[in-house]
Amino acid sequence: MSAYTGILRCPRCDAERPDTVDPFVVCAPCNEAGYHVNPFPVYDLTGLSAQPDRSRPGIFAWQHLLPLDVDATPVTLREGGTPLVPLTRAARRLGVDEVYVKDESRNPTWSYKDRLIAVAVTRAVQDGAETLVVASTGNHGAAAAAYAAAAGLRCVVLTLESVPQTMKVLMQSYGADVVALRNGPDRWALLRQGVEQRGWVPLSGFVNPPAGSNPFGIDGYKTIAYEIVADLGRAPDVLIAPAAYGDGLTGVLRGFDDLVALGVIERVPRMVAAEPLGPYTDAVANGFRPGVTVPARPSAAFSIATPVATYQGYAALVRSGGTAAAATEDEIMGEQLRLAREEGIYLEASAVVPVAVLAKLRAAGAVAADESVVLLGTSTGLKDIGATAAHLGSVPVVEPTLAALDAAIGGR
Repeated sequence: MSAYTGILRCPRCDAERPDTVDPFVVCAPCNEAGYHVNPFPVYDLTGLSAQPDRSRPGIFAWQHLLPLDVDATPVTLREGGTPLVPLTRAARRLGVDEVYVKDESRNPTWSYKDRLIAVAVTRAVQDGAETLVVASTGNHGAAAAAYAAAAGLRCVVLTLESVPQTMKVLMQSYGADVVALRNGPDRWALLRQGVEQRGWVPLSGFVNPPAGSNPFGIDGYKTIAYEIVADLGRAPDVLIAPAAYGDGLTGVLRGFDDLVALGVIERVPRMVAAEPLGPYTDAVANGFRPGVTVPARPSAAFSIATPVATYQGYAALVRSGGTAAAATEDEIMGEQLRLAREEGIYLEASAVVPVAVLAKLRAAGAVAADESVVLLGTSTGLKDIGATAAHLGSVPVVEPTLAALDAAIGGR
């Protein structure tokens, strides 16, 4: 039996509507009040269990807790089941008893976006979609292209001309129609035209200021919470996630909410937004103000370098008793190499921002030494090796002698 009721509810004003009525449009009453707010699927968990059905593939082991018909055929590449890796050296260096990374780079397209897209595409197939469309700087678009290919659907990706070539090649390789625009608002405007005039199914948001992604897909992130608790045997005290439009923060917290409601855990962890520019840090300090931006700048963590917070992301922080913290470019890139060298884990710049802010959270007293912390490692560093290469020396070419080798590596 599926827990999903077929109803979408606004997290700000509690307005409800059936999911057959404009499921991808922001809450109308909140929009009139000046807020862009995503509605979320509503579930009835009465009599249900958090136990996965291992006869189903990937994250669809929890299909009864996702916004899908119970007999919907999953569009899956066997996503999920990613390892929760203890960071023993990092924990010691940062002065925290337990630090883990949920290594989402092990997913089929090497990012956590596979969870969102697997559910969103399965739902789109269930609803008879023909064309999917997404605005993305890379990971979201790569996942959309791959799962659209698996479903036999057309996929249109609207990216930015500034994204790394590796990302563009990845999206194109899966067969998507990929075009680049010059700025984010142009992508959203074009995506909205495709949704409204051609009936395309959006896998990302398309309003400005942003609200968040496809509401069905966001609940694919609930499975991260399910897996963390299954591995730890409890909820962590703190979960730190890279934050752009708050999809990950929101979806993971909704998963912990399910586990509280089902009696598996007693409380949710404090959610922390890790960011390069600071819009969530500003919102936590000053309250959420629709459309307020912080100064923008280029960042190696380009996929989360947004100057504006979403209501959904802010609400996840406040509701869980969490906070936000920002990292500088030097801190981000230094932590990328440090994590790779200390722990053997190579994450992209955006994915190491949680590691980079943890030291600041410890210094500020926002994380205690005896707490358990899970860092959401959202994607692999292989998505943008150019950013890493800029912080490394060139590889020397040597003669085949130990003397030449010693000269090149300093006699180590």
